[in-house]
Amino acid sequence: QVQLVESGGGLVQAGGSLRLSCAASVRTFNNYAMGWFRQAPGKDREFVAAISWSGAYTSYADSVKGRFTISRDNAKNTVYLQMNSLKPEDTAVYYCAAKVTTSLNLVYGLAYEYGYWGQGTQVTVSS
Repeated sequence: QVQLVESGGGLVQAGGSLRLSCAASVRTFNNYAMGWFRQAPGKDREFVAAISWSGAYTSYADSVKGRFTISRDNAKNTVYLQMNSLKPEDTAVYYCAAKVTTSLNLVYGLAYEYGYWGQGTQVTVSS
C-alpha cells in the first residue's frame, strides 16, 4: 500500500510561485512513475505533469508548459511541482499520483493509469 501526502498549496497572487511536494510512504521510490493532476470546481480532473521512474523524462500539459516543472528526489521518496507565473485559471485542487512500473523512462498522462492518489492540496491564485 502506498500513501501519498501532498503539501505546499495555498493562496498566491497572479504571477507568483508555489512549490508542491508529495511524499510517498514506501520502502523505495523506485518502480513508481509519478504524476500531478488538478481539478477545478465543476470541471473534470486534468493532467498537469508527469515524471518517469528515473526522473529523466517528463511530460506537461500545454497549459502549464514553460511555467511548471516536475522533479523527484528518489532518496527522499518525494516528487515536486514547481509552479511559476501562476494564473487565476491554475486555481484547483492538485493531486499527486503514483503508478507502479517496470519502465525506467516511460511517463503516463492518463488518470486511470495511476493506482495511488493523494488527498489533494488546494491552490488558489488571485487576480
